[in-house]
Formats: sequence, structure tokens, C-alpha cells
Amino acid sequence: VAAMAAAGETCVVAVDAAGRAAGILTERDVVRRVAFRARPDDPVAQAMSAPVQTVSGEEHLYRAVGLMRARGHRHLVVVDDAGRPIGTLRRVDAYAAASARLLAAVETLARGDDEAGFAATRSAQAGLARTLLDDGVPAADVIGVVAEINLDIHRRVVERALAAAGPPPVPFTLIVMGSGGRGESLLAPDQDNGLILADYPDARHGEVEAWFIPFAEDLNARLAAAGFPLCKGEVMARNPVWRKTLSQWRAQFALWAERRSPVALLFGDIAFDFRPVWGDPAPAEALRAHLAHVLAAYPAFLAALAAEDAKLTVGLSFWRGFRDDEPGPGRRTDLKRSGLMPLVAAARLLALRHGIAATGTRARLAALAATGAVGPEEAAALSVAFEHLAGALLRQQLADAEEGRPPGTLADLRRLPRAEQEAIRAAMRRVAAFQSAVKAAFGGGVW
Repeated sequence: VAAMAAAGETCVVAVDAAGRAAGILTERDVVRRVAFRARPDDPVAQAMSAPVQTVSGEEHLYRAVGLMRARGHRHLVVVDDAGRPIGTLRRVDAYAAASARLLAAVETLARGDDEAGFAATRSAQAGLARTLLDDGVPAADVIGVVAEINLDIHRRVVERALAAAGPPPVPFTLIVMGSGGRGESLLAPDQDNGLILADYPDARHGEVEAWFIPFAEDLNARLAAAGFPLCKGEVMARNPVWRKTLSQWRAQFALWAERRSPVALLFGDIAFDFRPVWGDPAPAEALRAHLAHVLAAYPAFLAALAAEDAKLTVGLSFWRGFRDDEPGPGRRTDLKRSGLMPLVAAARLLALRHGIAATGTRARLAALAATGAVGPEEAAALSVAFEHLAGALLRQQLADAEEGRPPGTLADLRRLPRAEQEAIRAAMRRVAAFQSAVKAAFGGGVW
């Protein structure tokens, strides 16, 4: 009590012999439990609350706020990887860091402790995204928040699958690819994931696969139950193509680059945005470094990939009107395929050529500007274009969700206010020019 008074704090954390958080004594505890019953020489353990609720210093703020709201805590102890306290989070400070309108969505998002809860978290993302947009958060940042929540769910699903399967025969790392790997998830992502297994002797192959085959099936099924549909192209850990040892992944990347088959180009477009999500990140980092060496050794692969990516064109007609991408009657434009993807693909190509490890589109553009591969003004303008296109797509998906439709990628851009239409046209023109420049850089054409 004297220490709390001297420091002007509202709580004190008790630790065990190893320095791990063992309990917490708050000013409320002092009033309720100490003032009228305890003697000054009683141990803290007699009055403190235990076990103590803790969070990692790396935990997302939305989960910490959600925990405090759901459990009525005024304090949350923040610990390091060994469980040792590194600070406390007070509810008043946490609430001040989040807008008042965010708190209801945050509370819902923090409740997922099983697949049903994870699915509820996924469905609550639309409300969170709407609140963030209405509070003036840039759309690109909102998409980043949605992506981080999705990756958080992936980590927790892995833990549940491991609890059911038991210890793995070799360590592994879960990687997420596609939009999840770029941190650019919208409201309806499917699964794009794989496993990097630690290398092991060939004699153990039967034993290792006997464990990982059912584990991967269960993992993908749990993710589907949590709201991430199975990938129609089977880009998932249950497919052996996407479940390999580090050595096998290295060999596979080299084989793709050497052969340059249509399938290799398709797989590369998906796989090269990979990002470690669960487990030791070192194997993924080693694979990223290996990929840079492979692509430097086989520049023809990137040229072939550039030719494929050039088939993605922005959604403007010859007369600069918005293109009709809708099958059958209709006039809607596919904002993903005809807006974001040409930019995403072009930025990826340049980043891969220059050995840039970042996977997010905006991060790639910033890194390209830092290396001089793209001018700083061009990178800034392309980031603005990304914001306009991502914002229009996110708002369309929110409108779909609010009207009871599955979030899609088609939008009737002609119904938008004129200023928004002009901003999207300008963004598409900027992307088209960048795409032409990248194509020329890989193919030697004139632009």
C-alpha cells in the first residue's frame, strides 16, 4: 500500500520467485479487502486478486480493451514472453486510445474463444470497419486492421488444432499468402495458407506425414468454421503442394522459376506474398532470402510473370468511362480485379526484382522509393491511388453486408458522387501508367 501511494499508482503487481505475474492488488482491493480486515504485516497474497489477467506486450489493443470490458477489469497486466510484468494497462487509458464508437465492436471481437466465437468475430468486422471509416481512419489502414484480426484468428485456431492433435513430430511455421500475406484483407477472404516444416530425415517421412495430414485437414476445417471459406484452388495446408519442409519449399521455388509453366506462374503470384503467422518466423525469413536468390538467377521467370500480370487491366473504357465487368445484364466494375490487382501485381513484380522483403503494397512502394526504383512522388501518388481504390471497394463491401448480400467486388461506380468518380478515374489512370512502365521494364517495350 505504501508503494502504491508513493508511486501514485492505482495497483501493484505481485510476482513469484521467477518474476512472473502472480496476482494484482488494486486500490479497490485495498478498500474492500484490506482496510477493515487485514493487518499491516499480512502477506500481499492474502489480499490480492489471483490468478491475474495478463496480455502480451505484442497483443492487439482491441483484444486488451475487449478483455477489460468483458470481464470488468480496470487494470490489465502486460507481460513479456516469460510472463514477467513489463507494465500495466489502465482501462481509462485504453479507452482513451479507442474512440467511444469503437468499443461495442471491440468487445464483440474479443469474445472468440472457439470456432463459433471466431466466426462471430469475423462477422463483427464489418461493424468495426464501418466505425473506423466513419471516424476518418484511412481505408488502407482499416483493411490492415481487418487483416491483423484475421491473422490473430489464424493463430488461435492453430493453438486449438494443436491442443486436439498433440505435440507435432517436427516444428512448423504457418504461412498465409495472398491478400492475408500482404495485410490487405477485405471482408470476404478465403483461405490461402501453407506449412513450412523443419527438415527431417527421409526415414521419418511416414511418421511425420501421419501426424500432419490429419492436422492440416483439421486446421483448414476449423478455419472454415471460423469464417474463412476453403480455397477453391486448394491453396491450403491440407494440400501437399503447400505443406513442405524448408528444403522442399526452396526446391519448389527453384523449380517454378526454372520451368515458368502457367501453373508455376499462377502459384508464384499467390505464394510470393507469404508471411509467417504462427511458429518460428526464421524458416519463412530464410525462404524469403532464398526466393530473392532464385529470382536473381532466373530473371526470365519475372519477365514471364510480368507478361501474365499485364493481362490485368484497369476498369476504364477507351473513352475513360467505367468498364462493365458484370456478367449478363448490369454495368458494375470489378474493383478488385480491375482496380487493386493491377497495382498490387506491378508493385509485387518490382519488389521481387529488387529483393524487397515487404509484402504489403504500400510498404513495397515505400521500399521501392527508398531504393530509387520508383520516384518518391510516384510512390506517394500510387499510395493515394491504392487508398481511393481500396476505400471504394471496402465501402461497396460494407454496403453489401448492410443490405444482406455477401460482400463482393462489383460496384456501380456511376452512382457515386462526381468527385469520388473522378478520384477513382484518376487512381485507375495512375495505376495504368505504372503498370505500363513496369511492363516495359521487364519486356523492353515503349511506354
